[in-house]
Amino acid sequence: EVQLQASGGGLVQAGGSLRLSCAASRSTFVNHRVAWFRQAPGKEREAVSSISIWGHTTYYADSVKGRFTISSDDAKTTVYLQMNELKPEDTAVYYCAAALETLEWRITPHEVHLNPTEYSNWGQGTLVTVSS
Repeated sequence: EVQLQASGGGLVQAGGSLRLSCAASRSTFVNHRVAWFRQAPGKEREAVSSISIWGHTTYYADSVKGRFTISSDDAKTTVYLQMNELKPEDTAVYYCAAALETLEWRITPHEVHLNPTEYSNWGQGTLVTVSS
């Protein structure tokens, strides 16, 4: 079973950039859907972005579209979330999560599978703080 390690959070001024990394261990991300979720204080955990390692398709929440980019390395061991033009409202703990993709996952839009309970493997959170 794949284990995940998230890193790259920090403090940045509004308009700045950060790159989060989600590294796999014990296995790779082959045949997985990898997603980034975030949770701000007092709010529910929300999906930010996801990528199908098999199909290379991606999803972005409307709030980050055009500013964030999700990608994976050729070895399929690390998934990145490049975050540009950061805003104070992006402040949250960011988590990466992975799930094995079924055929159904591969033929339906990413939006169908954004419930955190569908992801069985989670990394620890990494805090992103954006100051105004």
